[in-house]
Formats: sequence, C-alpha cells, structure tokens
Amino acid sequence: MSLTLHQNTFIVATAFPDPPFDVIDRDNGFSGFDIELISEIAALLKLTLKIVPYTGEDFNGIFDGLINQQYDAVISGTTITAARAEKVLFTKPYLEFNQGIAINHAKTPNVSAEEDLKGLVAGIQKGNTSDAVAKELKSRGLIADIHYYSYHQIEAALMDLQKGKIGLVIKLFPVISSLIKEYPELSVAMQVPTQEKIGIAVAKGNQPLCSAMNQALDTLKENSKIQTLALKWFSDATCL
Repeated sequence: MSLTLHQNTFIVATAFPDPPFDVIDRDNGFSGFDIELISEIAALLKLTLKIVPYTGEDFNGIFDGLINQQYDAVISGTTITAARAEKVLFTKPYLEFNQGIAINHAKTPNVSAEEDLKGLVAGIQKGNTSDAVAKELKSRGLIADIHYYSYHQIEAALMDLQKGKIGLVIKLFPVISSLIKEYPELSVAMQVPTQEKIGIAVAKGNQPLCSAMNQALDTLKENSKIQTLALKWFSDATCL
C-alpha cells in the first residue's frame, strides 16, 4: 500500500511567505528550513517531492486539504495544537519557538514590556496561533483591540504598523524577526513564552505516513541534519 495519495509522489502544502521556514526566491523557486527538511524526508522515503503553495485566507484552512485528499502533508512552521490535532495527525515535534511582538520603535519608542502595549491595536493573521496571544493580552486589558488580516496580507499588516495604523504585530518569533528586516522603523520588542512545538501534519487516517516521517525525523536528528538546517536558517532555535 502506498504511503501517499499518488504512487512515489509526495505532495506537500506550505504557506508562503513564512521566512525563514518557507521562502520564494527571486527566481520563483522554493527555499527555507521547511523546504530543505521535507526534501531530506522525501529522499529518505524514496519519494518525489512536489510543493503546493497554499492560497487560502485563513491559515487553519490549510488542513482541509489533508482531509479532502488534495495533498499528503503540511509543513509550514506549523505549531502543534490540541484543536488542530482533532483534525489531523502530527509528527513528533522537532523545533520549539515563542511568539514575537513587533512594534514601531519610531512611534512607540518606550515599549519594552507587555504593560507598555496598553492602548495599542494588534495586527494578526487569520488562523495563526498568535491569535491566542492577542486575545489573552486583550482580556487582560493590555491591548485595545485586534485587527485581523488574511494570511497573505502580512505585508499589509507590516505597512500598517509602519504607518501607525496599528501598534503591534504578533507572529512566531523567527518569522516576524525575518519579515521586519525590510522595515527599518520596526523591531521585535519582546517574546511571549508560548514554547510552541513545530511539527508536520498528515491526514488523520494516514498513520503509516506519519510513522515513516517520524522514523525519518529520528534519522535526521541522529545525523545532526536538523541541527545543521536550524543553524543555517535561524539565529536562535531550540531543537527537540
């Protein structure tokens, strides 16, 4: 029985842009930690890899493609959560990161702690785990409101932050750190210790593929390939 939907082919969805996990380079090629990791896994499983860019507005919609048998796996800097695990299977985690809060240090130079966020509006991508952080901050009265952007509107969110239309953007720390490099007025003021574990998702009923990928991940941990890729793509990463 084939591990994948199509014999010898490994169809994997990812949501661009999500640097340094998922990057589209100048030649419209795919690169990033995720792309290199899933390429290593495909080689170990002796499968031909096909990357499918996700185009939906809400990140959580990416998992519907597993349920609907559009692709075999999802790798996109994906946090393992209980809600997501009700719909799909996850491999064992291999990285851990916190959420990061980016601010406009030119407009709000005194922000260095959560208490300094009072009165500010947070920008959040739909379906991101940063939503839980924003909702918790709002419930404590530490931010004024939450403005939602579709997943592919992250540049619009950063431009709104640059213009002062919103006061902060919350996103996984390595991603927001990478995205703001093009915006000199923006900086990551703090991390929120969410300790999110990153894994690869497959369809709920495909335990054989999940088990095979777990074996591949074990091999890539034992030969230090995951650590090597993490050092290449992240300034600070916790490998599990």
